[in-house]
Amino acid sequence: MQLLGRLEIKSKQKLIQFLNEQETGRICSMDKNGYPQIIPMNFVYVNDVIYMHSHTKGEKLENIKRNSKVGFEVDKSLEFLPSYFTDPSDASQADTLYISVVIKGEAIIVTDRNEKTLALNALMKKYQPEGGYEPIEPEMEVVDEVAIIKVVPISIRGKYKIGQHLDKKSRLELARKILERNSPNAENTVKIMGVTKTRDGLAISEEPNW
Repeated sequence: MQLLGRLEIKSKQKLIQFLNEQETGRICSMDKNGYPQIIPMNFVYVNDVIYMHSHTKGEKLENIKRNSKVGFEVDKSLEFLPSYFTDPSDASQADTLYISVVIKGEAIIVTDRNEKTLALNALMKKYQPEGGYEPIEPEMEVVDEVAIIKVVPISIRGKYKIGQHLDKKSRLELARKILERNSPNAENTVKIMGVTKTRDGLAISEEPNW
């Protein structure tokens, strides 16, 4: 229980920041046979809800009309930790550093043109921050050409494992091994862990406290 508590993201601001830094989320609805259907989606978190755009027809929309209870999940795998980092003789020691957010909520198919416009503009701002497009207005045809799904969270839980569960000596040692393994994400992972390179080696610059 103590470890689980240390892995929980406690800051709502950090939760929102993480959500809107990620490109893909996954919505889970229940199909007509009672099986979960999981679909990857572009999304934006704004005004304390999740918005997604969709084709105007499809199984997930029918699922939502039948049962509005859904799950929504976003995750980012930071670094795979090979088992030999801990024990070369025990493959079960392999691990992963990660950040994830899981939402349970009520899904609504938005019909109000002003709210659909708000959602579409928020999605454009997130995915095309450089601009180069005309802002969407409620009277535009595009508002009728897409469906907007809104997920109103009932609960939001975030977990992260970036070395905060380790003492400083162990975290520095793990950072050293990650840099030596030299994966494509190694430098960024170590930075997220709050570890920086110095002339004397590695040092902890800040505590990874979310």
